[in-house]
Amino acid sequence: MPNYYLISLLLIVLAIAAFAMAFERRKPQARDLVIVAVLVAIAVASRAAFFMVPQVKPMIAIIIIAGVSLGAQSGFLVGALAGFLSNFIFGQGPWTPWQMFALGIIGFLAGILFRRSPLKTKRLPVCIFGGFSTLVLYGLIVDTSSAMMFTPRLSKEVLLTTYLAGLPFNAIHAVSTMIFLLILAKPMIEKLSRVKKKYGLVES
Repeated sequence: MPNYYLISLLLIVLAIAAFAMAFERRKPQARDLVIVAVLVAIAVASRAAFFMVPQVKPMIAIIIIAGVSLGAQSGFLVGALAGFLSNFIFGQGPWTPWQMFALGIIGFLAGILFRRSPLKTKRLPVCIFGGFSTLVLYGLIVDTSSAMMFTPRLSKEVLLTTYLAGLPFNAIHAVSTMIFLLILAKPMIEKLSRVKKKYGLVES
């Protein structure tokens, strides 16, 4: 593997570590960690439950809901941990940090865009963000990692071929994320809001 491949992988790992440290500096209490752990468990279970249906996974929907409800840092943590832990079922490898970063960034952006916005209770904006982030952010990051892992040298032709080959799968994944958000977003966000209010969870 060329040195720049290794460097890019190290940068991804360092970015994940930086987000984890930022969350730790908030000095979360046990009840904050419990709700994050529960959402991670739900995300992992949701991916495992649909293992027989390629690309149809509720996991990104759950991660987006976590970011919208708990904030950007918690959204990143739920996404990164869900990606790492679910790969004990689906297979660990050099692609795992890329998946962790992609899922974490989606949760982080969901928190940035919707955490304090009245749009978080509206299904359509959240669903559009879910479809776009799955197709573009997750799809491009993971497809780029695939190109880097399976070709000795990157080129525009290799990247274009990889992106075009992955487009149908990413499109199915994006549509399924939108459908799951349409079903799950409003009830889960409302429930998490009540839990936060009752137990005084830390804002991020």
